[in-house]
Amino acid sequence: MNKLAKLDHQFVWHPFTQMRDWLKREPVIIVAGKGAVLRDMHGREYLDANSSIWTNLHGHNHPRIDAAIQRQLKKIAHSSALGVANEPASLLAAKLVHAANFISTGGTSYTSPHSKKAKSGARGIRPSEVWLEKAFFSDNGSTALEVALKLAYEFTRRSRPASRRQIEPRFLSLAGAYHGDTVGAVSLGHIDLFHKSYSGLLFKTDQVMSPYCYRCPFNRARPERADAREYRQCNWECVDLVEKKFTAQKRRANPYAAFVFEPLMQGAAGMIPQPPGWLRRVTEIASRHGALLIADEVMTGFGRTGFSPSTLNPQPSTVLFACHHEGVQPDFLCLAKGLTGGYLPMAATLTTQKVFNAFLGEYGEFKTFFHGHSYTANQLGAAAALANLEILQSNQTIRARQILENNLRDELQTLWSLPNVGDIRQVGLIAGIELVRNWRTRKPFDLRERAGIRVCETMARRGVLTRPVGNVIVLMPPYCTTPAQTRKMVRAVFDSVREVFGRRFL
Repeated sequence: MNKLAKLDHQFVWHPFTQMRDWLKREPVIIVAGKGAVLRDMHGREYLDANSSIWTNLHGHNHPRIDAAIQRQLKKIAHSSALGVANEPASLLAAKLVHAANFISTGGTSYTSPHSKKAKSGARGIRPSEVWLEKAFFSDNGSTALEVALKLAYEFTRRSRPASRRQIEPRFLSLAGAYHGDTVGAVSLGHIDLFHKSYSGLLFKTDQVMSPYCYRCPFNRARPERADAREYRQCNWECVDLVEKKFTAQKRRANPYAAFVFEPLMQGAAGMIPQPPGWLRRVTEIASRHGALLIADEVMTGFGRTGFSPSTLNPQPSTVLFACHHEGVQPDFLCLAKGLTGGYLPMAATLTTQKVFNAFLGEYGEFKTFFHGHSYTANQLGAAAALANLEILQSNQTIRARQILENNLRDELQTLWSLPNVGDIRQVGLIAGIELVRNWRTRKPFDLRERAGIRVCETMARRGVLTRPVGNVIVLMPPYCTTPAQTRKMVRAVFDSVREVFGRRFL
């Protein structure tokens, strides 16, 4: 076994990994990358089919992001955000606020909500009562949600009459939700496999049904060879359950403080996509009941959800955030992963002036937001993020994303001939392929059978790296992925499923 592999086995503990299995074989050790290609220490090349766990946007070693980091490194790598500010973080906050308030398709500019132009409805800006104006920086998706959670909790308490401030604010999230691994973020999640061990550390949050069309008990449609959202037969019972949940909580004289959701697609839940219109309907219910909206766009942000038209917006849109496809503007927008293009750990939680104002006061009132991180507003991360936003807004990248989304959709159609493929769900540049025993019955594999892991291990031998979510194979390629590389990724899924489960066709 290679020296580096021995060191890894001896000293490294990998996340979300059964280390007994890991220690049985020599790991792939990545030493270089270019574009969508990774290279290991033996010189073997692999396609990065999940963008290095959903982070990399434009490919590895992108010259513009490399140059931005190098320029910043010649100035300073990091200084504290406690008591001092810095140039790239200030610029980044402004640009994120601009992007986060661009909801409609008619323009690309941001207008202050306090201006007459904004109040009259500037061209290209959807009139909204909610404007995101402040950015709080942290370092990963978990901390971005932790910040939103703490802010929403304290804002709710401070907004209540003094007689009701001792009532603990409650939060509602979706079944199968995953919002990170810090204690607060874990409390918002509902995946027992990940979080049951820590139940004694957590505070209680409520869950409501996720719109999982493929396995929805209200979907009366028989299985077809298409995305289940396309042939579902239901009466939006999942939306009715959201309404009932809010109504019941209101009767308890403790309305939900916030509704937490991943817009358009839930990631770690199994790449569960929401049917068009669902997000708009349930957020309207939440807002009507006075709940704050917390949008977890750690995975879905920065163009991942592509150009697919929605029910509200019939024309393909270049908006960067998933919730904006349905005209939904949250009170908290949580960003990470792709924020720096997949280069450096950085996150941001965007919120409103109203929330910000609730923490203003005289020093002796101790209304300060007592939360922070050593590397908050890190200059290298901010420099990479600024370059990333410039690349995202270029016509070349927009065109590349459109081509990739269409190519991925076309290539995925080849998988329907495999009887162990039950559902293929794509939202923009994210795809989940659910493996089943038989597509006609939707019968799942037991997780102990490692169906998804076995397919991904077989794909790796074919030069394509990704990681499953249970029995769901994830494809989420970098935006620079070529048509030939897209074809190779999907072909690797096809051939690996056949190898693992047998060479059967429909």
